[in-house]
Amino acid sequence: MKVNKTILIGIIFILLAGVIFITDILNPIIRPATYLFLMGSSKGKDIIFFGIFGLLLILSQVIKKEIDTTKYLKISIVISAVLLILGIILEVIFRLQMGIKLNTVFCSMTNGMSSTSILHTHLLKSILGEVITKIMGPFIENNINTGVGLYSYLPSFAFLVILLIPVLFITIVLASQRRPWLTNFILAFASSCLFIGIIDGGLFATPSYFGIFGLYLVYRNGYYMNKIFGEKINDRNLVKTNELTPPIFKKQGVREIRYKFNHILICFAVAAVIFLRFTIAFAGAEPEYYTVDIVNPTGEIDLGNISTEVINYDNNTYSNKITYHIDPQYNEMQLINDLKVPLNNSCEYYTVSWNIYSY
Repeated sequence: MKVNKTILIGIIFILLAGVIFITDILNPIIRPATYLFLMGSSKGKDIIFFGIFGLLLILSQVIKKEIDTTKYLKISIVISAVLLILGIILEVIFRLQMGIKLNTVFCSMTNGMSSTSILHTHLLKSILGEVITKIMGPFIENNINTGVGLYSYLPSFAFLVILLIPVLFITIVLASQRRPWLTNFILAFASSCLFIGIIDGGLFATPSYFGIFGLYLVYRNGYYMNKIFGEKINDRNLVKTNELTPPIFKKQGVREIRYKFNHILICFAVAAVIFLRFTIAFAGAEPEYYTVDIVNPTGEIDLGNISTEVINYDNNTYSNKITYHIDPQYNEMQLINDLKVPLNNSCEYYTVSWNIYSY
């Protein structure tokens, strides 16, 4: 494999991931940028993003013979959609199995606080986190949340879902072969976002949107992207692209209508997923107050400063659960984070009802 500019940039990205792993010196520079497309960037997300980005760029230069990259890109899009949908289905099954409401954020207090919800799932992340922790646990910093606290609550078949991730990685690598540098970089960027969205956020997460629709953009419009940009910068290698050329029709017909319909369909899909995300958030909101259920408390619970925001309180000794109703003016994300301090080592898990109005 001949070392070219694409491979060199890939190596730089992997080295960057390594630097982020061992030191925080680049956080003030990296974090503001990755925050925009990784939905609240963190050290773990930054490491995964640059690591996968660099690895995909390097592996895109491996196979020199002709393969049907378009076919593998189409397969990648299908597998991605299946993984994102299965993540939500797994979240629903998990909640039915645990006997908790669908419109809550579940926060495990085992092995550190780990949260998950239908709107932002971390269940697949917990499986990967369990594997990574067993392999390199001593080297993982405390400020990197692997989500392992959720692993013990997962249905027994959940591990089978995660097996689709390496399959997706292989199909994306095959889809990246022999592509012009522009769409190769777009595909690597979108795929890196996609993997983060799958394991940290799910169907309704911003990285998932960047990912799956980025793949579709290359699949449908890669030819024009290379051609137009290549003409702008006078790059003949881009102009002479081997990307899939959309069919050209001399007359109006069923095939042309179908091709145009695909573009309308993807726009509709984007709008539908975003609309569904907000519909679920508002439909499941509890604007009167937050319902906080603390399960299996180890002793007396002291919520500290949050106690001043408590509207009502119920201690159900039969179910070993304490329920608090808290002022809805409290920001939802802040409340979830503030609860983890007083509840650390004080309960098995707690749940918080949604309140999108608090944002």
